[in-house]
Amino acid sequence: MKLTFRPLLFHLLLCCATLTLGVHIHSDPEVSSDGVIQTELKKTVSLLCLPDSGSDTQADEELVWLRNGAVVSLKEENRKGRSSVCVTPIIHDDNGATFTCHLGGNATVSASVTLNVTYQPQLCGSEDIIVEEEAVLVLRCDIWANPAVSSVLWSLNGSEVDLIAGGFTLANDGFTSQLSANGAKKSLHAGTYQCTANSPVYGEHSKYYQVTVTEKVIKFPLMPMIAGLVVVFLTALLAVFSRWSRITKCCK
Repeated sequence: MKLTFRPLLFHLLLCCATLTLGVHIHSDPEVSSDGVIQTELKKTVSLLCLPDSGSDTQADEELVWLRNGAVVSLKEENRKGRSSVCVTPIIHDDNGATFTCHLGGNATVSASVTLNVTYQPQLCGSEDIIVEEEAVLVLRCDIWANPAVSSVLWSLNGSEVDLIAGGFTLANDGFTSQLSANGAKKSLHAGTYQCTANSPVYGEHSKYYQVTVTEKVIKFPLMPMIAGLVVVFLTALLAVFSRWSRITKCCK
């Protein structure tokens, strides 16, 4: 009797599990086995939430969508039985966003997908830079990309930048590559610079910088000069007033 009862109990539990599977999400593009949807900037992602086949979810039961934990506003006709969400156009902020669909009456019955938005570094065109001799030269290169760029190369007039010979400092925070030099010199720092970022998905992208080093302009201290002129003017005015007082007394 015990041997017969245990299989029946097992099948009963399995049946109950099947009836309470919950919801799942269909997507275009398709979602991977680990719940990630691969997409790109300016593309469209369509999500459809449906009850699992054989579940006890009623066709008129409300479905709720969340984006990163915040409720997504839906029209009344897009809440019952099946519910869809369209993300278009895809932007940078959509990268890493998690969309969750759950039953309105039971938030534990849910399904989630996460967007992985790939994009290339925004490098193109050229920029003119004018800097005085002995001033600080700073060049910034936007290398923000997903996946992250694998390498960044700076060149000057077609040759790789010599950091030591040129007195350069190179900094990289994953978003911007910055090349700088204290005390710009025409013989060392003037010319055409090129920043090249290599993306494992989108290949090489470059931006050019035309750097012109001008002679140092001697700048006069404007405020002290104005203060000096005011003092001279007031002194002269006081002298004239004093002289005028003496002339007036003599004429009486």
